[in-house]
Amino acid sequence: MAPKIAITALLAWTLAWACADRAAASPWAEVGDNQLRGDIELLAASGAVDDISTHWPLPWNSLVETLGEESLSSEPLSVQDAARRVMADARQGTAGGFSASLFADATNQAATVYGFDGMGRGEGAAQFSLGYNTTGFSSRISLGAFSPSLNSRDNKVMPEGTYFASTIGEGALVYAGYLDHWWGPGWISSLSLSNNARPMPQIGIERLDTSASSWPILHWLGPWQAEFLVGMLDGPRMQRDTFYNGLRLTFHPLDGLEIGLARTEEFCGQGHPCSPLRDYFDFNNDPTHVNRTNDQGLIDIKYSYRVGGVPVQSYLQVMNEDSDPISHSGSSHLFGTTVFLPTRRNPVRLTIEYTDSVATKDIFGFGDVMHGFAYNNGTYPDGMRYRDRSLGFSLDSDSRLLSLQGSWTDSAGRFYELSLHHAVISNPNIQSFVSQGYNVVTTAPVIANIGEARVSLPLSGMKLDLAARLQDDQPRPDKGFAASIEAALRVAL
Repeated sequence: MAPKIAITALLAWTLAWACADRAAASPWAEVGDNQLRGDIELLAASGAVDDISTHWPLPWNSLVETLGEESLSSEPLSVQDAARRVMADARQGTAGGFSASLFADATNQAATVYGFDGMGRGEGAAQFSLGYNTTGFSSRISLGAFSPSLNSRDNKVMPEGTYFASTIGEGALVYAGYLDHWWGPGWISSLSLSNNARPMPQIGIERLDTSASSWPILHWLGPWQAEFLVGMLDGPRMQRDTFYNGLRLTFHPLDGLEIGLARTEEFCGQGHPCSPLRDYFDFNNDPTHVNRTNDQGLIDIKYSYRVGGVPVQSYLQVMNEDSDPISHSGSSHLFGTTVFLPTRRNPVRLTIEYTDSVATKDIFGFGDVMHGFAYNNGTYPDGMRYRDRSLGFSLDSDSRLLSLQGSWTDSAGRFYELSLHHAVISNPNIQSFVSQGYNVVTTAPVIANIGEARVSLPLSGMKLDLAARLQDDQPRPDKGFAASIEAALRVAL
């Protein structure tokens, strides 16, 4: 058996080297790269692109078309440099043929706060990916191993990033696989659907091109994106056979204004009637008619503008756990502002962001809260979680996070980032409103101050990410000061 495995691995390696000489391609700008996202947001804040930037993955088509038609000669050098980097990534992502890569990540302790550019979800991971891209079809097969703790033998198969995607006509893209999503304007947190949990097996459909519709009724939306996905929440769960769906509409009706509306739902599952179509349109949820599903509704707004010539973005996101959008809504909140401070060449991005999953009874009734309401549910005991991690906010229910993050790209393309977090994780009253309420991050409430420094180094045919973290306390049952380092390497074969 061992010789057969070795021969198979050698053949796969030979195929990768023979067919690929570049990094992985895909029809999207994928979740996880703050440098790329910063460039796209700078272009949006500067008015260089009028496109969707809060609905990830982002299709390359619209970005390429917009930047290809836009003359940026009058823009600052920082905007021109950002456009060149985005176009280079887009050309690489949309190039035809085979591609292959190796990825490895290791740390002595995984990060407590997991943002848009989160690294490993555990202490170790290694993966090989082989992709193929052509007009109308794109695919990637990724296979590796993931370890929550290097001190245990609890290793798991890692198919993350695997997908098969095909265009339908000229306007839609259907896909299946294990894809990360990030719905919302936040950099450190997203309330309903983020990359905090490992991606579930899923199928979905979205627009291939986010340009404005030619239909008179829809033209007022401006550039827009719509996506619907269905996934299976497999793996260890208290309630097996549970499914998940998500629907998001994002539109750009005015210069600088981007609005997102989303609904996510857990349905079917052990002990539940399974009538997806009937239950999807059943919005009533009160003591006389209890909802058969576990739903979340979401709205987010981002506005880009200039102050004294400096690009600024302000944003908010509100997630409702109950059916009424205004009163008895069970609302969690996220607020943030990003400023692109000019320097000699590339600007410094500064983001301040506050996330609060202590749900309020009314949408902005901050004095009347519903402890344990976010991500928990009386009839779905696993809540909005997958493989022991929240599908949205990385600190889970009844938590607050205040973050300050700064990043900068130098002339050689090296990316630097510094983050400071004040985290209040869980609450002693978490079961006062929902008797089954809990927080998956910690077994008891804890307050932690966390600092993280990161650098991303583009090397010949590879990318090296390094991170160092310090925190004055840890999620329980661990306690006290902790220091950790992390390294991730992606090699294009």
